[in-house]
Amino acid sequence: MLKPCLYAALLSAFVVAFAQAADAQTPVPAADQQQRQGRGARLVRFLAGGATGLIVHEAGHVAASMAFDADPGFKRLDYGPIPFFAVTHDTVSRRREYVISSSGFFAQHVANEWLLGADPPLRGSSAAFKKGWLTFNLATSAVYTAAALGRFGAAERDTKGMALTADGDGLPEPVIGVLILVPAVLDGLRYVQDDPAWARWFSRAVKASLVLLAVK
Repeated sequence: MLKPCLYAALLSAFVVAFAQAADAQTPVPAADQQQRQGRGARLVRFLAGGATGLIVHEAGHVAASMAFDADPGFKRLDYGPIPFFAVTHDTVSRRREYVISSSGFFAQHVANEWLLGADPPLRGSSAAFKKGWLTFNLATSAVYTAAALGRFGAAERDTKGMALTADGDGLPEPVIGVLILVPAVLDGLRYVQDDPAWARWFSRAVKASLVLLAVK
């Protein structure tokens, strides 16, 4: 999925250009100008973090496809008003298909553990890049959950591929949606509440259950 990265870059450039134009047209005290520039820089870093989350998610699919020698590539998707790209690959066994379909979420889960394990806690820090990355991961899980529960979206969606191949015989797609949603909600709570142990280990247990579906 390459277009969202381009959109993020264009939006970042627009924000910076707009801020510079506003500063040039309206005289403001030096302190206010520095504050505006600081907000603009934080927004750019936040968007860059979101773009990184997208790249890492898709890189998970590519890496899994390459590990199975499945010749990964890209395919244009025209579902909805915004064009996207999906990672494609050759036909593989059901177990390998599950791993490839779920690898984007696995990449998100690993990233979330790193982001939420920061010291000091992420919420109280000024790490806009990391916050943007975490926001993308949580939002992506929420969108995929909605698609899984409603069974709508492109046929190539990750949750559908996981549902068809999970546990050998497959599972209903809404079940996969719930298994994606629960750790996302818990990771959101971990961010808000500075990573309480109960939420951390519950989240990790559900993430592990998704991995186990590949080996059953």
